[in-house]
Amino acid sequence: MDKNALLALQLFVLGIFLNALMTCGLSATENKNKKTPSPSQLKVCNETALQLVMEGCGDIFKHEMMHVDSRNWCNLTHFIWVYYDFSSCTEKSAQHMGCYWPNPQVESYIISIHKHFFLNCSLDRVMWLDPPDDTLTVLIFVPVCLTLAMIALVVWCSKRSDILL
Repeated sequence: MDKNALLALQLFVLGIFLNALMTCGLSATENKNKKTPSPSQLKVCNETALQLVMEGCGDIFKHEMMHVDSRNWCNLTHFIWVYYDFSSCTEKSAQHMGCYWPNPQVESYIISIHKHFFLNCSLDRVMWLDPPDDTLTVLIFVPVCLTLAMIALVVWCSKRSDILL
């Protein structure tokens, strides 16, 4: 056997061996040290305790919002961190209680907070107006003409297919 061929074979085997060593710990089936929780270890959502914790998060939010002028309640830049803390509190608390987030109970509490603080923050209704007649005519006329031109082009090309080939 040629020396270069033997060297290439050895490098190939060494590469496969190193690849196997590097990837053996990355497979989920080979990770036997990871313990999956048994059904008895899984937390069950305690909705009563969750409601109490949500009210605690809400009380902190209400206290912090009292430091913000009520005229600025609709301007998110004035209370973004307070709202972020409230949202994080509800999420972490729900997960700590073994509940998923957002669940219907948490959503209803957050909606009640929104109704209390942000009820009057809806935007004014936008009055939609029709464009002027000249603009409307152009907006209708251009697509119709393009459609007719494309149809004429397809018909002309189909009749002239013997010349185009």
